[in-house]
Amino acid sequence: MFSDLSAQKHCSSLLRRPVGEDQEPVFERVSPAYSPCSERYKVGDRSFSRQYAHIYAARLMQMRPLLTERAQRKWGSDVLVRKLCDLQTGEQCCIVGTLFKRMELQPSILKEISEEHNLLPQPARTKFISESDELILEDELQRIKLEGKIDKDKCVTGSVIAIYGAERNDGKFTVEDFCTADLPLQTARPALGSDRFVLLASGLGLGSSHADSMLGLQLLVDMVTGQLGDQGEQNGAATISRVLMAGNLLSQGTQDKDASTKAKYLTKKTQAGSVDAIRLLDELLLQLVASVPVDVMPGQYDPTNFTLPQQPLHRCMFPLSSVYPTLHLASNPYQADIDGVRFLGTSGQNVCDIEKYSSMNSHLEILEETLRLRHLAPTAPDTLGCYPFYQKDPFILEECPHVYFSGNAPSFESKLVKGPDEQEVLLVTVPKFSSTQTACLVNLRTLECEPVSFSAFSADDDDESEMNISH
Repeated sequence: MFSDLSAQKHCSSLLRRPVGEDQEPVFERVSPAYSPCSERYKVGDRSFSRQYAHIYAARLMQMRPLLTERAQRKWGSDVLVRKLCDLQTGEQCCIVGTLFKRMELQPSILKEISEEHNLLPQPARTKFISESDELILEDELQRIKLEGKIDKDKCVTGSVIAIYGAERNDGKFTVEDFCTADLPLQTARPALGSDRFVLLASGLGLGSSHADSMLGLQLLVDMVTGQLGDQGEQNGAATISRVLMAGNLLSQGTQDKDASTKAKYLTKKTQAGSVDAIRLLDELLLQLVASVPVDVMPGQYDPTNFTLPQQPLHRCMFPLSSVYPTLHLASNPYQADIDGVRFLGTSGQNVCDIEKYSSMNSHLEILEETLRLRHLAPTAPDTLGCYPFYQKDPFILEECPHVYFSGNAPSFESKLVKGPDEQEVLLVTVPKFSSTQTACLVNLRTLECEPVSFSAFSADDDDESEMNISH
C-alpha cells in the first residue's frame, strides 16, 4: 500500500548533512495510460421543451431485456413474463416495470403555494419516508399497487426491477420475490507490474471561513507534489499517477441566492462570492498540474449547470492552470480508463438524494444498491434534476466499472463487491475534505483503497496538539 512505500526511509534524509543537487535522488512520476469515456454525459444542443416521460420510457425499454434474462436465470427459463395489461388473477408470473413510491411527505411546490393549506411552516426534514408510503409498479400502459415481500422504505422511485408473484382479487399484486438487473459484464483488468495510485478528493469547500481546512488542503498539495516529508515520502508521492477531484470545489457559502431577485442598482458594484474562490482554486490547481495530471469534476455548488449530467467547468475560469495539458475538466458523472482500470463515479448528488427518500443511511450501501440496479441515478428526474433525454438514458450502466465512487460523503468507506459473473468492483465513498481533512488513494494494481488524513491546529484543540499526517 501507499503507506508502506512512504515508510521506506532512505537513511533519515531529513537529518543528514546537505549534499549537492547532482547527488540528490530523482523520483520519476509514473505516467499512466489515460482514456476519457464520458462522451455519453456530454449534452450538445439543449432543448427543455420535451416531457420527462420520454426518459422513463427509454429507461424501461433498455432495461426490460436485461431484467427478463436475469429473472429467467433466477426463477427458471420457463417463468411466465407478463405485461400488466395481460395479468390474470391468481396466476403466478413475472412483471418488469418501473417503481413509483407515493410519499405523503415528499416536498411539492403545489402544496407550498396552495392557499387552502394555511399551515405553519414545518421543520426541515432529512428523511421523507413514512408508514403511509405506497409502492406502485408501472409499465408502458398500466400501474399496479405492490404488497408482500418487498421493502417499500428501501425502494426509490425510478428503479426498474422484475417482480414475481400473483395478482389478488382486490387488484393488488402480492410480491413473493424480486430481482434487479445486477452488475453488467466487466472487461478484464490488466496486470500491472508495480503499485500505482489515483488520489480521490472531494468537497474542498473553497470560499468558506475555515482556515484549518485551507492548511490541510495545502498539505495535501505539498504531499502530492513531493514537497512534503523525506525521501521515503517523496518516493511514495511519485507513485501517485493521477488526481481526481470529485465536485463541490466551492463551498455552499459562495452561493448568492438573492442575486437574481435583487434590483440591478443594488448589485451593480458587488462581486459574486464565487469569484475569489475560483481564483484560489486556480492557484491550487496550478501547483498540482505542474506535477501530476488532474481531473476536475463539478459539483452541486460549482459554477456550471445544476441538472445532471453536469457539464465540465469552463477553461476560461482557470487562466493559470488551463495552460497545462495535464488539467482535464470532466463532467459529472465521470468515466475514464486509467491504466486499463475503469473509473466511474459522481460528485454525490445521486447518493444524497436516495438517502432522503429511502431508509438507507450509509452512502456505501446506497452506492452498492445503484450498482445492483445498474443505474447511476434512479431518482432522476423525479426528485433529482436531470436533462430531459428522450432516446436513451445515459445513466444506465452498460459496462461494469472496476472502481465506482461517490464524492462528498460524511466519512470514508470502501468495499470490494463481487458480481454473479466474477466481476470485482471497488466501492469508495470519498469524504468531504473541508470537514474531514481526508482524501483517499486507490491502488490500480490491487484495487485496495486507503484514506490519507491531514489534521491541523484548530481553535478547539489543546495547546499540546500537533499537526499530523496519517495514511
